Amino acid sequence: MKPINKISSILTPLERKNVDTDQIISKEFLKRIERTGFGKYLFYHWRFHADGTPIEDFVLNDPRFENSEILVAQENFGCGSSREHAPWAILDYGFRVVIAPSYADIFYNNCVKNGILPIRLKDQEVDELISKGQQQDFKLEINLEDQSVTGQDGTRYEFEIDPYWKEMLLKGWDEIALTFQYDSYIAAYEEKQRA
Repeated sequence: MKPINKISSILTPLERKNVDTDQIISKEFLKRIERTGFGKYLFYHWRFHADGTPIEDFVLNDPRFENSEILVAQENFGCGSSREHAPWAILDYGFRVVIAPSYADIFYNNCVKNGILPIRLKDQEVDELISKGQQQDFKLEINLEDQSVTGQDGTRYEFEIDPYWKEMLLKGWDEIALTFQYDSYIAAYEEKQRA
């Protein structure tokens, strides 16, 4: 995984509550087993009409947000089924950070395990960010080391994250990479078993 420490980007304001994993990536796009190639299906039924033409007033179809790495949504983001394809689609689209007041637990864990930083802020703070992002191209700087979100207007928000998850994201480790940190211990154990 790609390490995360500081990310500076305009935010994409998704003013919707209870966004479930089927809305993030619909079931008909789950036929692949690779982790890549799902970004084009992110929020597909909100982004496109049945004939495949873009729905103009959906936020991801606004060219201003084309290179945004920060998605800001409302409460209970990632609810529904536990499909890992949801964070795959978010990451493949280009978002490295999701900010919301609350998440489904499995979705939150899947984000971290796949290299996305899910940040929990208060409802009011999220509403402020969404409002600012709707009014203008609003830039945020995310600092994982300091556990802070700073807006271009100087407004600073702080967030909590489990130290284990923080280290994994800072170092770009998934659980397999973490296992390799104990390679010498594993080799010594294997050698002892052979003897």
